[in-house]
Amino acid sequence: MRYVESCHLPTQWGEFQLHAFEDASNDKSHLAITMGEWGPDDVVLLRVHSECLTGDALFSQRCDCGPQLEAALRRIAEEGRGVVLYLRQEGRGIGLINKIKAYRLQEEGADTVEANEQLGFGPDLRDYSMCRPMMSHLGIAKIRLMTNNPRKVDALEEQGFTVVERLPHKAGESPHNERYLETKAGKLGHLFE
Repeated sequence: MRYVESCHLPTQWGEFQLHAFEDASNDKSHLAITMGEWGPDDVVLLRVHSECLTGDALFSQRCDCGPQLEAALRRIAEEGRGVVLYLRQEGRGIGLINKIKAYRLQEEGADTVEANEQLGFGPDLRDYSMCRPMMSHLGIAKIRLMTNNPRKVDALEEQGFTVVERLPHKAGESPHNERYLETKAGKLGHLFE
């Protein structure tokens, strides 16, 4: 994983900095979206967000991804400081085409975990190892993590980061994603306060 370049990213919530990273081992690029400054001992507000083209860009209500991304950027802007790591691992790591296949299986009655398994994948194939070089480049060691997923907390702690606080991050509930959210809680252990 190597840092490539940075630029300004003006948004409806404020002006962020966009930092590009490239993973030569798999030709994937990942982004860090930052606002504000911090020192090496500061606790930084962080969201680790996996790419979801259908939710983030196409405004799908099948998931809660787009609203979670928006809520994270809004909260960072309100606090004046923080980071979103935008990781290119669509569909909990199965890719866009397989995610569309999984959606079709869900329309036939499978839940999100069952659909992945029917396609021959595990329920969640995401890898958070790229967070270490990205966060090291940004000078982050201690975080307040916006997530409902305790596996993200564990993954970051295993990489040596101090998760000072897990902040509940529920957004985007709709009649279209009710079963999806129930499955995330019941089968994937997500915590919805």
